[in-house]
Amino acid sequence: MSLLARPAVASFAAKSMQRLALLADRRAGGRGSAAASHGRLPEFPRTVRELTVPTSLAPARVVVYLPTTEGPPPPVHVNFHGGGYVMPLTEIDDPLCRYLAAEAGVAVINVDYVVAPQHRFPAPPRQAFEVVRWVAEHGGEHGWDGGRLSVGGQSAGGGLAAAVARQAFEEGGPSIALQVLHYPPLDLVTSAKDKRAAIAKPLLRPWMAEVFDTSYVPDPRERADRLVSPAHPSDTADLKGIAPALVITAEFDLLKAEGERYAERLRQAGALLEYYDVPRVDHGYDGSDDTKAREVYALIARHVQQAVNSGSHDAG
Repeated sequence: MSLLARPAVASFAAKSMQRLALLADRRAGGRGSAAASHGRLPEFPRTVRELTVPTSLAPARVVVYLPTTEGPPPPVHVNFHGGGYVMPLTEIDDPLCRYLAAEAGVAVINVDYVVAPQHRFPAPPRQAFEVVRWVAEHGGEHGWDGGRLSVGGQSAGGGLAAAVARQAFEEGGPSIALQVLHYPPLDLVTSAKDKRAAIAKPLLRPWMAEVFDTSYVPDPRERADRLVSPAHPSDTADLKGIAPALVITAEFDLLKAEGERYAERLRQAGALLEYYDVPRVDHGYDGSDDTKAREVYALIARHVQQAVNSGSHDAG
């Protein structure tokens, strides 16, 4: 067992990463990474407000992006950011949220969920589900239509979106028209050092994944849980009736294979709307490549808009 697979060591490393990110933001006057994200895709305006969502774990701060067009309450898309279940990177998805609000005509709820190692599994997926349930039930009070709902996320956020869809499927709601899984981690049973990328030095290195995975789920036996590793062969439940999915992977990503496997599993359950592998890019590509980001965000927006306006999909 490597040193980073020890929970105490992984926890120390994860907290150090959090502190370094906070320090860098403070040195930038509190506007470092957020300002960079807000400056991208400038053609899409940023008009937001914050809400606090009560959950059984802790109150969750959310940032609400409403479409600029007038009309009846819009459908709603709940977004979960990436960061290995460890980094609180809510603002990194600001360009995506602005894009979806403008192009898909939805209210986007960007969730600042609890992260590990302060809040280990199962806290993040449970809080994420409770936020989505609250969003579905309280839309009329806040300006969106909670009856027309989609969920999605990038990287760890995609893993949480899959977990939310699974809980909604198992608990009889809320009804989810679409789950968007963008380069998600869906198999934490398989060690990161046993995963293979198409390039020699992918962005997500095995040591990083080991820190994230161990901080999030310290007990290796728990990593087979269906809310953590639905792409692992140990999860054999019948998923017929789960929310329809758009699954997107990156060709050079260390996580591509598990995303592809889960897409195939969803296809067999009749729940895959589209699987798209973005060519010649790595994990997190949309954080630096605006051209590719616009292309893939357009694909996501089309699927979101169609799903929440068709009224033809239920969560089971």
